[in-house]
Amino acid sequence: MSLRGWCWALRAPLLCVAALSAAVAMAEPFEQRERDWRNGPVVYQIIVDRFAPSADLDAKRPLYPAPKTLRTWDEVPRPGPYLEAHRVTAHELDFWGGDLPSATRQLSHLRALGADVLYLNPIHLAWTNHKYDALDFQQISPEYGTRDDFRRLAAEARRLGLKVVLDGVFNHMGRNAPAFQQAQANPRSPYRDWFAIGPAYAGGARSWSGVQNLPELNLENPAVRRHLWLSRDSVVRGYLRDGADGWRLDTAYELGHAYLRELTDAAHREKPGSLVVGEIVNYPDRWLQSIDSVMNFTLREIILGLVRGDIAPAAAGRMTERLVRDAGIEPMLKSWIVIDNHDIPRLATQLPQLPQRRLVQALMFTLPGAPNVYYGAELGMTGGADPENRGPMRWDLVRDDNPELAWVKHLIALRKAHRALRIGDFRSIESQQLLAFERHTDRALDTRIVVVNPTDRPVRERLMVPAAHLMDDTPMVDILGLVPALPPAGFGPGFITVELPPHGVAVLQPQPKALGGYSRYKRVP
Repeated sequence: MSLRGWCWALRAPLLCVAALSAAVAMAEPFEQRERDWRNGPVVYQIIVDRFAPSADLDAKRPLYPAPKTLRTWDEVPRPGPYLEAHRVTAHELDFWGGDLPSATRQLSHLRALGADVLYLNPIHLAWTNHKYDALDFQQISPEYGTRDDFRRLAAEARRLGLKVVLDGVFNHMGRNAPAFQQAQANPRSPYRDWFAIGPAYAGGARSWSGVQNLPELNLENPAVRRHLWLSRDSVVRGYLRDGADGWRLDTAYELGHAYLRELTDAAHREKPGSLVVGEIVNYPDRWLQSIDSVMNFTLREIILGLVRGDIAPAAAGRMTERLVRDAGIEPMLKSWIVIDNHDIPRLATQLPQLPQRRLVQALMFTLPGAPNVYYGAELGMTGGADPENRGPMRWDLVRDDNPELAWVKHLIALRKAHRALRIGDFRSIESQQLLAFERHTDRALDTRIVVVNPTDRPVRERLMVPAAHLMDDTPMVDILGLVPALPPAGFGPGFITVELPPHGVAVLQPQPKALGGYSRYKRVP
């Protein structure tokens, strides 16, 4: 019997009102989280050039003049020499020919996978293949298409129930940008104060991390910020009107707290409920006062440290609990859980052993946050450091008999079916040999207990689970299915005994016994 049904049967109006009011108060934060798409979605990241082959590549060949090279889809990226005349490496000028129309045609893959958000690496006009050297933020690179092509992609994504997040590279531009070329050539140029130019800097201008192809923007100049995010026709606000739902900010820590807050507020004014997520490698707590969320590299270090044996399970549990407490659960739910991406070797290369890899992926989809799936990771694609991790999408691996694809689909389906894994609070469970934690909401039976054995030996441990509304003698069943034979488990008075094989992980769900209509949960939410 539900709490509302119990109140009706009891016929005690004042008591019922108090009980229902308390239940509503408990439920409200979780219901609000469920209404906000930014909490716990599955994010799918693509590089447009490498995601899907163009339908008419021959017509596009003039868009790749030397020293650029157009590769065939079956070629693998290889490191190239530094080109002194162009101040880039040769592999930065290798292209595979993907574009926005071809990506639009393949959005069905994201829906079949179960993704919620499409994140595009930079698409604005730039010289290199990675597009982090913008020539003009307001234009789309012609190899990718046009603003209309982007609008069509955003409209199709919306039709399929997908949100779209763009990559904002607002700390710097490219040295070939007309604005920078004018500023460097003419001290009286209106763009002169957009950059820091002078003989004190190598190459004549202050550049990001000393990379001379990437001159830094002078954000202290109000005209630069008006162009990028403040004015109605700014880059940030214009693309939001065109259909984007948010921005991922490259090197966001370089923008500083004040400008991150200003940019985030501008995005929210233009499109309430939009997302601004920062590439912030630092510990995230103070940064989350200035921005909606971060790419959670701290959590990444905990996960990988646990799996590789560098961090003991008990310490990993304490670290995660501290991280959630310092960051706050609301920003944590919006922050992206990143294990691999365009800057990091691919997951299958980092962890070639399948049990370790599956353990990491299980944590990605059960810890608080938004799991970031880098295109091809769901297929088991491999690739080392840049540029090898940016290979063209292996569409030949999109097959029903691909176990990697089946596993990621299973994780995504599990996450969608279990509310607590998407928007639940986090509570660490004290343990020594296992990592154990609880995801919970306002409903006792929503509780999911995640237990991980990162070691290469079987582990049996008795754990105290501080969940007051989980009743004794409630059976616990593993809904993940990674452990082939989990011993039967029942929830005692705050305790549970779990035995896991090497590199085993289980997601435990309470499953009350059928007792002829009787329920121990009749008077709790």
